[in-house]
Amino acid sequence: MRRWLYGLLSLAAAGLWTGAASNAQQATTPPEEVDVALVLAVDVSFSMDLDELALQRNGYIEAFRSKQLHDAIGKGAIGKIAVTYFEWAGGHFQHIVKPWTIIDTPQSAMAFAEELGEAQTRRGRRTSISAAIDLGVQLLEQANVTPLRKVIDISGDGANNDGRSVTIARDEAAAKGISINGLPVMLKQASYFDIDNLDIYYKDCVVTGIGAFVIPIRERHQFVDATRTKLIREIAEMPRDGEALVQKAQATGGNNATCLAGERQWRDRMGN
Repeated sequence: MRRWLYGLLSLAAAGLWTGAASNAQQATTPPEEVDVALVLAVDVSFSMDLDELALQRNGYIEAFRSKQLHDAIGKGAIGKIAVTYFEWAGGHFQHIVKPWTIIDTPQSAMAFAEELGEAQTRRGRRTSISAAIDLGVQLLEQANVTPLRKVIDISGDGANNDGRSVTIARDEAAAKGISINGLPVMLKQASYFDIDNLDIYYKDCVVTGIGAFVIPIRERHQFVDATRTKLIREIAEMPRDGEALVQKAQATGGNNATCLAGERQWRDRMGN
């Protein structure tokens, strides 16, 4: 009995040692160097109708299929990027659709596009740009990569009306060397919670960092071109096609938007 028990304990100890060795090996795996670690944060709140959600998702799919994007990645100093894609709505609604993925060939970009096309789209209440930024920061801190640049890309059709102040989240991200760019969707103003000049709100209250920019989408046919232009600019830092769409954040002369506009709308509407 003692011999059997001794053998059992020895096997258990060997298993623990192997597991510990495996964990140690994973912990010492060096992070991969990339040109940019890019977080794509995509609004799926109920203010976006089903057609807009499909157009928005398709914009990213077609961008990752495009030769222009493949060329931009290949011309980088390292020649590879890391990308993650999540959808967001209110402060407690975020869903990671695609975890961190290394893209370094046209084939890997096409595979990313195909997997994105197969994923289900979820929807949620409210609009918390601040929570989306916070999750983006968290994901960048958890990524096992060493990027030359860190970028959060926010697309959405409304102002922050849930969670903490968007400017606090923005400034904390900036303090960590993270840039934020914006893709405001301005197709319609049919909801009480839509605001005038959403592009100015994004420029004054959301985006940050050297070279930060906003590309507004005002027509349905602009989704693919605007999304591709945005991604190529973020990957290569060299705007090409569609430059006329780009609004540089530094071009604003001051705080032209009320950064609490969304919160005030919600308070006035709900009476609290």
